[in-house]
Amino acid sequence: MSVAERFLTHAVDNQAPLLRHYNAYTTDNALREAVHREGGGWAETHLAEFGAVTGGEMLELGYTANEHKPRLRSYDRYGNRIDEVEFHPAYHRVMQLGMQYGVHAYAWRNADKAGAQVARAALSYLHYQAEQGTGCPLTMTHSAVPAINHSQELARLWMPRITSTEYDPRVLPAGEKTGCTIGMGMTEKQGGSDVRANTTRAHLQPDGSYEIVGHKWFFSAPMCDAWLVLAYTDAGLGCFLMPKIRPDGSRNTIRIQRLKDKLGDWSNASSEVEFLGAYAQRVGDEGRGVATILEMVALTRLDCMIGSSGLMRQALVQAQHHAKHRKAFGRLLIEQPLMQNVLADLALETEAAVALTMRIARAVDASARHPGEAALARLGTAIGKYWICKRTPAMVNEAQECLGGAGYVEDTSLPRLYRQAPLNSIWEGSGNIQCLDVLRALSKEPETREAFFGELLAAKGGHADLDREIGWLEQAFEDRTTLELRSRMIVERMALALQASVLLRAGNNEVADSFCRSRLGGEHGLAFGTLSAGTPLAGLLHRAGLGE
Repeated sequence: MSVAERFLTHAVDNQAPLLRHYNAYTTDNALREAVHREGGGWAETHLAEFGAVTGGEMLELGYTANEHKPRLRSYDRYGNRIDEVEFHPAYHRVMQLGMQYGVHAYAWRNADKAGAQVARAALSYLHYQAEQGTGCPLTMTHSAVPAINHSQELARLWMPRITSTEYDPRVLPAGEKTGCTIGMGMTEKQGGSDVRANTTRAHLQPDGSYEIVGHKWFFSAPMCDAWLVLAYTDAGLGCFLMPKIRPDGSRNTIRIQRLKDKLGDWSNASSEVEFLGAYAQRVGDEGRGVATILEMVALTRLDCMIGSSGLMRQALVQAQHHAKHRKAFGRLLIEQPLMQNVLADLALETEAAVALTMRIARAVDASARHPGEAALARLGTAIGKYWICKRTPAMVNEAQECLGGAGYVEDTSLPRLYRQAPLNSIWEGSGNIQCLDVLRALSKEPETREAFFGELLAAKGGHADLDREIGWLEQAFEDRTTLELRSRMIVERMALALQASVLLRAGNNEVADSFCRSRLGGEHGLAFGTLSAGTPLAGLLHRAGLGE
C-alpha cells in the first residue's frame, strides 16, 4: 500500500454537480407559457438567447460580483473630492450584459409592439435569477422614462442614452456618453415612506435650473449618471433630475456620506448623501413631485414582483437540481415522497407568482390603450408586490433546507438568495404601505374595484374554491370601520384569488386545481410541503424541473 493510499480518508461522492450552463428561459415552462399568454411571445428568440446567458456566464459572474462589495472613494490620490464608487469587473460585465439584452430598455425600444412590457419583465426575471444587485440600477433606469418624458428638453438629451444598449461606466457629461443609468432619491431620515415630511429644498436659479440643498437617507444607486429626487419649492414638493456632472463639465455637489452596510444586495451600492447646492432641473409640474415620481414607482413596484418571482424560481431550480443528484437512505431525494411534496409546493408557489406578475405586466403594457387594464395595473401592482414579496423569504428558506447544511454555506447561492429575499418587500413601500395603497385606490378610484372583480369573474365557475372566495371578497369591504385593521388579510386573499383566476384561465388543470384546493380550499398547512395526498406531485415536479 502506497503512502498516498494509507492516508486516503474518503472519496468524494454523492454530491450534486455544480449547476452551470443551462438555459434559464427554455427550461422554465411556467415562464414561457406566461410570456406567450400575455402577449410577449414575439420576443421568444431574444429571451432564449438571454436565458442561455443568465444560466451560464452571468450565473458565474453573480458569485464574484457579490464576493467583492463596492467601495467608496471619497477622494482621489491628489486630495480632490470625487465621491466615486469602485466595483469589481464582474459587476461591470453583468451590467454590460443586462444593458446589451435590454433589461433596462427593451419595453421602450419596442414600444410599438403589444406585449413589450411583458417581454421586458421576462428579461428582468431572468436577470434577477443570476445576479440581483445590478437589478437596482437597471430597474430604475427603465422606470424613470415616464417621468423624464414630462420634459421635452430633458428627454431629447437623456432618452437616447437611457434606451441605449451600451453600458458606459465613464464619469462624463451625459452628452458625451454612449449609455446612461438613472437612480432615485426620495426618502429622508425623518420621514421614510412619508415623503411629505422631507426637508430638502430646491432653489430656483435665474437660468431656470435649481440648486438643491438637503439630504437623502437612501440614495440608489450613487454610481448612476443622474437621479430623480424630491425637494420642496415654495409651490410644494417637486421632482427634479439631478445629473452627476453639471452642464459645464464639473462634478455636481453631491456628497456621499457613506455606503449602506446592508443585509444583502451586496453587489449594489446604496448610499446616504448630502446636496450642497446641487444642480438639478425640474421634471413635471411645479409642486407635483409626488405624482410625477409615482409614475416611476409604479414600474419599480412591478419590478419588485418580478424580482421576487425570479428569486423563487432560482431557489427552486437549485433545490431541484440538488434533489435530483443527492441520495439519502438509499434513494435520490427527488424520489422520496416528502421531498416531492416540498418541491411540488415550492413549484406551485413559484408558478402562481410568475403567472400573476406577467398578467400585471400585460396590464401595464395595455394601460395607455385600455382604461380597464390601467385600473388593474394600478391595483394589481400593490396587491402583487405585497403578497409575492411577502412569500419569498419563507419560500427561499424552504429551498435552503432542501440542501441541508450546504444550503447555509456561501459556496452555494442559497445564502445570497435568502439575504436578498426580504428586500423587495421593503423597497418602494413596505407591506403596510401597499395595503393602504390598495384601500386608497378602491375608495377613490371605483374603476379599480371593477377591474379587480372583472378579472376574478372571468374565471368564475372554473373552480368551486375560487367561487367561494369571490363571494367572501365581495363582502369583505362592507364594514369600513375596521377596514384598515383587516387590510392585510383582505389584500392577501385578493392576491390569492387573482393568482387562482390567472392559473385557471391558463389552462393547466393540474396546476390550477392544486393551487385552488391548497391556497383557497384549506387543503394545506402553514408550512410548505403540506399539500394533500391527492395532489399530482409528479406532474407538478415534471413541469417545474430542469432537464438532465
